[in-house]
Amino acid sequence: MLKYKADIKTLIYIAITTTMFVLQWHYGFNWIAYIVYLHFSVAVSVMTHNHNHINIWTKKWLNILTDWWLTVFYGMPIFAWIPTHNRNHHRYNNKEEDVTRTYRHSENNDIVTLMQYPSISGYNQMKESVIPYMSELKAKNREQYYQNLGQLAVLILWLAVFFILSWKKALLYVFIPQQVSQFMVITFNYVQHVHADEESEYNHSRNFMGVNFFLFNNGYHTIHHMRASMHWSETPAAHDKIAHLIAPELIEQSFWGYLFRTYVLSIFVPRYRSSSKRLARIESMESAADAREVLRA
Repeated sequence: MLKYKADIKTLIYIAITTTMFVLQWHYGFNWIAYIVYLHFSVAVSVMTHNHNHINIWTKKWLNILTDWWLTVFYGMPIFAWIPTHNRNHHRYNNKEEDVTRTYRHSENNDIVTLMQYPSISGYNQMKESVIPYMSELKAKNREQYYQNLGQLAVLILWLAVFFILSWKKALLYVFIPQQVSQFMVITFNYVQHVHADEESEYNHSRNFMGVNFFLFNNGYHTIHHMRASMHWSETPAAHDKIAHLIAPELIEQSFWGYLFRTYVLSIFVPRYRSSSKRLARIESMESAADAREVLRA
């Protein structure tokens, strides 16, 4: 019933995440277990992303159950990905029309902008994509509208039950992991696009090789934008075919190394500061236009 056998890995992650939640709820807090659990919470956001591109099951009822599981562990009804990510971000790919564009409020790529982006982007996505999308569905597709409301109802019930049972445990094992999941996936989107060139065929995204095993090949971001309908298990081979066309500085081996170098070391060492390919292209175009004006004069 799985569309792709590779999604056995997705089912294993679901089982591990659920088991860790149950064990921690019943047996108490352990720092090592909790850190591992938060790592799997990040993976939940990637599984949500993948499932919204390609549902993992051939049966609708199994996909709906998966929607519900992802919703409660992600902390947001996962239909929100459709207007914000599938229909907007993939259509415009960090261009001016993209609600999530990284330069919307600042062209900088520093630690202040990085920390502000998830909250600001989340607000913009809700206001400009999710709410209008639900209004559209209410008018044109009531079945999908109520199915989406079902995800919201499941999430509210999940939160209510566990906060009633124990608000302290719910805060620790439900709410915080949900926020980590949402915060990190928006952070991934930021670093994968900031200071790349949204108009370039191959240099519109930054790729992170070190995260691919744990995060379902999510680091192969250039090929994902070029072929969004491709299953995550097929992206490594497809990436290898275009890797030589991507600027070397947009292929990073370490996600955490990039963060430390770009947002910490750069404060003290200027050569580690980020350079914008987008601004370089704009400046080049402006210089060429000025040169043409001079020649015409």
